[in-house]
Amino acid sequence: MTKAPLAIVTGGKRRLGAEIASKLADAGYGLALVSHLDSQPEEKLLATLQKKECEWHPFTFDLSTGDPAHLIDTITTHFGRVPQLLVNNAAMFGHDDWESMSFETLEAHFRLNLFAPLLLAKAVVDAAGADLRPAILNIVDQRVVNPHRDQISYTLSKQALAASVRSMAASFAGRARYNGVAPGLVISTDDYSEEQEARLADMMPLGALPSPSAVADAVVYLAKAQDVTGQIIFVDGGAHLKSFDRDFMHL
Repeated sequence: MTKAPLAIVTGGKRRLGAEIASKLADAGYGLALVSHLDSQPEEKLLATLQKKECEWHPFTFDLSTGDPAHLIDTITTHFGRVPQLLVNNAAMFGHDDWESMSFETLEAHFRLNLFAPLLLAKAVVDAAGADLRPAILNIVDQRVVNPHRDQISYTLSKQALAASVRSMAASFAGRARYNGVAPGLVISTDDYSEEQEARLADMMPLGALPSPSAVADAVVYLAKAQDVTGQIIFVDGGAHLKSFDRDFMHL
């Protein structure tokens, strides 16, 4: 019996990561869900995993300090096969500006938002060898095109991750496909009111905020698009076509 292709989703137990994991389970993937906390996935994701009889396992791992090669070895040993898909979704989102930016804020964001995805990708491609061509997917951010002054350490790290898409796609060449998905405001926090979300939706060129499901659909497409590499798909209602002075929560 042929086993399902194996996907790794970092930050895959909750919010957008859980939506991506759910869509990948629907698409027939086995799942390694990586997070820094030893916690259960969201109930909706658990229900999907059970319904699809998905082969999955949680892995508790600090991506900021741990050895990515060790994590990939652990996952490969557990499942008995190498991953064919890596979704780098886990991220740090701080609220500094240029005045409060420091070595510490930059290092923390770049460790998790850039260094970990790059080194995980390297470890996956190393594990795959010459016989498999895994897909690497980075979740970036629509703001990388038109940045604003808020969350500067986060923004800089995501801009660097977005820039890595073309560089790493060229570097991996035939060994791996390397792409990105750039969401807009897909899952708001308690900082947003319903009235504010309605106003923000009206600001989007498409007149609506994007859905987490649409972002996950883009991930599934790129996971299976065998002739696509070095591309970033923006799933943001057209937000990247406009320039905003502040982060959405301040508008």
